[in-house]
Amino acid sequence: MRQFSEKDKDYFAYKARQNYLRQQITVYGELDATKLREQQVITERDVVSAERDAIASERDAAAFKAQQALEEIERLKALLAEKKS
Repeated sequence: MRQFSEKDKDYFAYKARQNYLRQQITVYGELDATKLREQQVITERDVVSAERDAIASERDAAAFKAQQALEEIERLKALLAEKKS
């Protein structure tokens, strides 16, 4: 009877260890998946930030060109006004 009881204890200890290992594999797998999703979000955020910066640069360049064009128009108007006088 004692031998049977020891075998049962060993069996249950083995099963408990197997269950623990399965749980750990699941936890680490979920952790890895979470880290991967987090890295994807960070990468997407960086891409969006870079795109936003590029758009801002293009907007600033367009505003600068528009200002230059307005200044050139004013310069030409002044020249025309001088010639008419």
